[in-house]
Amino acid sequence: MVRGRPGTGKSVLGLHFLTDAATAGETETLYINLEESEADIRENADSLGFDLSSIEFLDLSPDSEFFVNDLSYDIFTSDEVAEESVTEEITERIREADPDRVFVDPLTQLRYLSSDNYQFRKQVLSFMQFLSEQGTTVLFTSQDTEAEPDDDLQFVSDGIFHLKQSSDGRTIEIPKFRGTDFESGEHSFTIEHGGLTVYPSLVPRQHEKEFHAETISSGVPELDQLLDGGIERGTVSIVTGPTGVGKTTTGIQFMKEAAGRGERSVIYSFEEGKGTLLHRCEAINIPIHEMLDQEALQIEEIEGLQLSADEFAHRVREQVEQQQTEIVMIDGVTGYQLALQGDDQSLTTELHSLCRYLKNMGVTVILVSETRDITGPFQITAEGLSYLGDTILFLQHLEVDGQMHKAIGVLKKRTSDFERAMREFQITDYGVQIGDQLTDLRGILSGTPEWDESKQGDIGDT
Repeated sequence: MVRGRPGTGKSVLGLHFLTDAATAGETETLYINLEESEADIRENADSLGFDLSSIEFLDLSPDSEFFVNDLSYDIFTSDEVAEESVTEEITERIREADPDRVFVDPLTQLRYLSSDNYQFRKQVLSFMQFLSEQGTTVLFTSQDTEAEPDDDLQFVSDGIFHLKQSSDGRTIEIPKFRGTDFESGEHSFTIEHGGLTVYPSLVPRQHEKEFHAETISSGVPELDQLLDGGIERGTVSIVTGPTGVGKTTTGIQFMKEAAGRGERSVIYSFEEGKGTLLHRCEAINIPIHEMLDQEALQIEEIEGLQLSADEFAHRVREQVEQQQTEIVMIDGVTGYQLALQGDDQSLTTELHSLCRYLKNMGVTVILVSETRDITGPFQITAEGLSYLGDTILFLQHLEVDGQMHKAIGVLKKRTSDFERAMREFQITDYGVQIGDQLTDLRGILSGTPEWDESKQGDIGDT
């Protein structure tokens, strides 16, 4: 049984069911259409790329003849006459064609040919028994309304597919499927040329890969010193800080070093155009075009509200499982939550699942998180996702003696020790440069630090 409101894709799923019969070695299929005409079905199927040349139709859809010739009934009620005619046609065609698969669209149309709900359910049970005796697998659609609910059909079905469509995209759910295991919950799908594509929700525990735990260098000695050697493979690192402080550049620094080792990285850019990113990297001596040409790096620019979280996770899986990607950077987390379809709570859950999957596969994850305030009270992340990070590397704008500076430090590192002091951070024509420890300043996390009079020096000299 395929349930769903009009336009959710019920008939498209039926087309997949029938056209896939040849793959299973089945040759005879029958489409019983009780509402939409065969001509319209074929036209719609052709627009989606389906070949229906091997499918037989039993077209029981109403045509203009009933209205034009006023085919009403004076002696017998309409259900008594029409039901007998429709039943005979269906029975005769099934016996004649002996189909392996039958798609009835929609079965609830037969409800209007029955005198009451009891007779309709009895008719459906009899119909299903007849098809079962013929060795036929049946898929049918249902039109569920408040006036005519389809609870009775749910009871007689071995499996139920529930299709939905909303502003957050399309989803499919399987609440019932007798005799088999199945993934519960809602899963995203799309309808494009080629039909329906389902993106099952990511279940991290189903994916695991053996990998060698090792420390990954940034290529900047002072940054590695802060991190006790670098970040670890198969962990999640959050690079956090306000806008313009250098978060993305810091993340790419690890990818630059990885490219030299022959490893592949992917950046999913939610907040910055690819062209801008390329220009910035070339300006600071990061050979990003060379990395792209050597396929050591791929940049995916994600457009707003074009993907569900499930579809995005599917793209990431393809990079990891088919392209052997070893570093994934999501730039940034706020953009992820704004660009993907879904509410904040569900997207947070999806991001957690994606990170868990990547860790299980030995992939190093870099999450770029932007805090709201340039200076002021220290904030770890704007999204409240600090629990995801095995390592949290933060950058901060500083105002010192009327001039703007930047600082970098490590707030958390689960896998090893780290340097507790903060250092001056700069992005120059030659890339990332990190100075000595800022031991002469106090109140750095506030963004407006003060000199320690007993150790006062010059931050520029560091």
